[in-house]
Amino acid sequence: MTDRVYPSSKQPTNGTAPTTTSAAAAANPSFPATKSQLYGASRPLYRPQTKRHRYRRSCCCSCCLWTTILILVLILLVAIAGAILYVLYRPHRPTFTVSSLKVSTLNVTSASKVITNIHLNVTAKNPNKKLVYIYDPITISLITNDEIDIGEGSLGSFVHGNKNTTLLKAAITSSNRQELDEASAGKLRSGLKSKKGLPLKIKLDTKVKAKMGALKTPKVGIRVVCEGIKATAPKGKSATIASTSNAKCKVDLRLKIWKWTL
Repeated sequence: MTDRVYPSSKQPTNGTAPTTTSAAAAANPSFPATKSQLYGASRPLYRPQTKRHRYRRSCCCSCCLWTTILILVLILLVAIAGAILYVLYRPHRPTFTVSSLKVSTLNVTSASKVITNIHLNVTAKNPNKKLVYIYDPITISLITNDEIDIGEGSLGSFVHGNKNTTLLKAAITSSNRQELDEASAGKLRSGLKSKKGLPLKIKLDTKVKAKMGALKTPKVGIRVVCEGIKATAPKGKSATIASTSNAKCKVDLRLKIWKWTL
C-alpha cells in the first residue's frame, strides 16, 4: 500500500521558504496581551518632580505674613501717636448755638412757591487751649421737621482760634423760588398759621481740619444740625424773631467710610 503525501494548505509565495515558528510568533503576538506587553513598553519613565511649586507657595505665604505684620505695626504706631496727642492736647469738640433767627419774609404763594428772607446768627465756640480749627466755606439749609426746603445760605471760611468764640452771620433766602407740591404747600401754610410756630431745622455742612502747633490733620466733613427752632410768619413789614431758647445743635463727623457722632 503506497503512502500519500498531502501538501501544506499555505503555499509559500514568490518562491520563499516557509518561515520558522519563532518568526511567526513575533509577527502574530499572542492574544490577550500579557502584563509585560501592556505596561512594559508603553509605561513612561519615572522622573522626580521638582520643588518649584513648593518654593513659590512658601514665598507667597511669607509675603502675606510680613505684609500682615507690617500693617499691624503701622496700626499700632498710629494708635500710639493718637494716644500721645490726646494726652498732650486734650482735644474737645467745637460747639454751636443758634443766637437768633430773624424772619423778614416767609410765605407760600398761590402757585405753591416759597419766598424766604431770614437772617441767622450762629455762635461757634472753641474750648481748646492748644487746638485751632480751620473751616472751609459753610453751606446752610433751612428745612421744616417734615423735610420741606425753606431756603439756603452760606458762610465764608474762617479760622477758629483756641479759646475763641465767633459769631457767624448769614442770610437765608429762596431766590430760586422752589415750587412745592400740594401736600407740602398745605403743610407749610398750616404751620405758618399755627400759634405755636413752625418747627424748623438748620443744617450746616462744611469741612474742617485741626492745627496743633506745626501739625495739621487732614480735612474731614462735618454737619451741624440745630433743632428746636419755632418761627412765625411776619405780619406786615415788621419782622418776627423765632424762638431759639430750646434749640440744640449736634455735630456729626461725615467720613467716607463711617460716620461718627461727637
